[in-house]
Amino acid sequence: MKRDFFSSPVEWLAVALVFFAFLLLPLLMMQAALPLTGREIVSQSLMPEAIVDDLGKPVIIDKIPQRIISLSPSTTEILFALGLGDKVVGVTEFCNYPVEAGRIEKVGGYSTTDIEKIITLQPDLILAGSIHVQEVIPALEEKGFTVFTLAPRNLDGILQDISVVGEITGKGKEASELVTQMQSRIVAVTDKNGKSEKLKVFYVNWHDPLWSVGSGTIINELIEKAGGVNIFRDITGHRVVDLETVVVRDPEVIIACTGHGEAEDEPFEWAKEEPTLAVTKARRNNRIYQIDADLVSRDGPRIVEALEQLACFIHPEIFDKMGSN
Repeated sequence: MKRDFFSSPVEWLAVALVFFAFLLLPLLMMQAALPLTGREIVSQSLMPEAIVDDLGKPVIIDKIPQRIISLSPSTTEILFALGLGDKVVGVTEFCNYPVEAGRIEKVGGYSTTDIEKIITLQPDLILAGSIHVQEVIPALEEKGFTVFTLAPRNLDGILQDISVVGEITGKGKEASELVTQMQSRIVAVTDKNGKSEKLKVFYVNWHDPLWSVGSGTIINELIEKAGGVNIFRDITGHRVVDLETVVVRDPEVIIACTGHGEAEDEPFEWAKEEPTLAVTKARRNNRIYQIDADLVSRDGPRIVEALEQLACFIHPEIFDKMGSN
């Protein structure tokens, strides 16, 4: 008896699969020959452990770090807040919070990093800042060290950095909880003063020469969220300003940054005693305040405390009073 070809369903299925394979193979070969897009190149070239830092640089963290060096007080505070103090083997001379940080080996100042000291400490992760971009980071990477840079530009950036540090150190849960707490406190401040009058604020970063802050700074953002309007929001960054301009803009609140090394409260005393400022509403109404430089200038967990203090200075009728005047 003559047998028909492909009489069974199984045989038909086998033939169909072979047929489609021959059709698909040339298409796959053509796709492989096409040039990759930038995104595809990045995704294929990076290991799963690669995380992009604030400089836009992908950094491979292939294991949870056990020996960490912090090159700024801000990152030191983040590490301790996440419960990583026992893994920190090196900090700067200016890392004074928490108290335990002062007992850790020093590896230099902000920009005067001691590379040789770092080599002896053999860290598996170094957290750097934007001040280290030109010289320190290249020198450390040349020695084979893993360097991750934190350089936030706003409050959201600080929160993001805390989350990333938690991610690369195995403290993701702790970081998430800390960020949630900080976000809640920020919202509590903005909700309270949302409908209040925006008072004109003059922030004194230093008095001789006279330095203040403008837009694009975290301090400017803090002033706005605290219910104020920075009288120098029309400049950018940290700049020397003119005392006569301060008088013309007539601030209702003056906040002096104090605690700069041995200077202690000199900017605060200047703001209270400078004769030219006597005509301003701030001086006439005794609205001169001081805030700790470590609190307001460090991009870490305590930045929310700085926001709360500023809100109390600007709107004491809404918030509980803090600080001194």
